[in-house]
Amino acid sequence: MNKKNNENILFGLIAVTLLIIVVNAYQLSSLTTSSNNMGSLATGSVTTSLVASLKGIPEFYGNDLDFYYEDIDPYDPAKADVAISKFSNLDRSITLTSNELERYIKILYTDFGGISCEYCCGARSIISENGQSACGCAHAYAMRGITKYLIRNYPDMSDTLILEEVSKLKMLFFPGIHEGKEQIMKEQGIEVNFLSLATNANRGIEKGQASGGMVGGC
Repeated sequence: MNKKNNENILFGLIAVTLLIIVVNAYQLSSLTTSSNNMGSLATGSVTTSLVASLKGIPEFYGNDLDFYYEDIDPYDPAKADVAISKFSNLDRSITLTSNELERYIKILYTDFGGISCEYCCGARSIISENGQSACGCAHAYAMRGITKYLIRNYPDMSDTLILEEVSKLKMLFFPGIHEGKEQIMKEQGIEVNFLSLATNANRGIEKGQASGGMVGGC
């Protein structure tokens, strides 16, 4: 075998070796990507839940009121009661002007069919059509309180954004049932967002199919 043949064989072996390395690297990369995707899917039910997404300090009022979403803690009733009491006191202490009252009624009674505390009582909304209190539970006081506070202190904030913040509090007050309701809405092809989940827009859709306790007392 001459030198030329030896060189050809050597080059051939090098080429085959490089090909094997490239193929193995590609397969390893594919397995890693697949594993990462499976991990994302495995935790998706938690990370994509709207209730579970409520972490940190609210953008508009968190610093003002020294409040974090985690303060409504299902594993720390005393901590949750302090936060709920803070919002409830706002309802008792703020008296709205006539213009503010119009927005208040629109936000809590009209938009998206209003918002209620139906897991505590059967009221149509947490307020009546004239803006009076229609539910006496602590959760309803808290939701009314944050609404009044945002109308008074953030007049340029849209009605929709205010109602979203009220919806977030309601979801934290009843986390389990809202997680179940969210899943049911997804299964039925209904768009899920804070407003569609917590307002009266889809009230009762979870009846008999989802349940859960509440954070804080009625």
